[in-house]
Amino acid sequence: MKLLQAFGFVVISFKEGSILDKERNAAISHIIESVIKGWEYRNELQKLVADTPPTRTVLDQTADELACSGIKVLALDFDGVLAPHGADQPVAEVIEWLERATSVFGQEQIFILSNRPFGPRINWFATHFPALRFISGVRKKPFPDGIKKIEELTSVRSSSILMVDDRLLTGCLSAMLAGARPCYVRNPYIKLRSNLGKELFFIVLRWLERFFVRFLP
Repeated sequence: MKLLQAFGFVVISFKEGSILDKERNAAISHIIESVIKGWEYRNELQKLVADTPPTRTVLDQTADELACSGIKVLALDFDGVLAPHGADQPVAEVIEWLERATSVFGQEQIFILSNRPFGPRINWFATHFPALRFISGVRKKPFPDGIKKIEELTSVRSSSILMVDDRLLTGCLSAMLAGARPCYVRNPYIKLRSNLGKELFFIVLRWLERFFVRFLP
């Protein structure tokens, strides 16, 4: 733990000395936060992995089931959860799921909380789900800022917010830090043919996250 704190000190020192630019500082802080908080929440993350079947997708729970379990607001990652990485719109089956979800929760109670809240995907949602909102202008996951902003916008307690993400140390961890409910997607949408390099990178990254969590003491 002292070693992790030392890494955090190094990041702070970089910031104060202006050695790294703002964007690089944010990226390093994001990584350090994932490691430090991942360590602190290792038991909860281990349980989440153990309780989640390898086939889990966003489609496995219907909006009606989620509402009955006390969920009032949905926070959805995009890449891997709604579509393969780099896609501009959700896959067809997810669009159907979203249509049902909006009929249960209302579009204004569904948010896209992605570390990439930009591009043509925003225009697609503006056309098809105009009241559904993207969260931007906050620190990236695993910082809980995005979920806290959703909590403020909806006046719904974080315990009734479901964060659906395919990353343990970003979206799922941010849900735990904010007091929201994490839904871990272990079977994300992948399209190797159209985005081989990026998809392989995230396949390895997801595996490393599970390895990190499973073997923490």
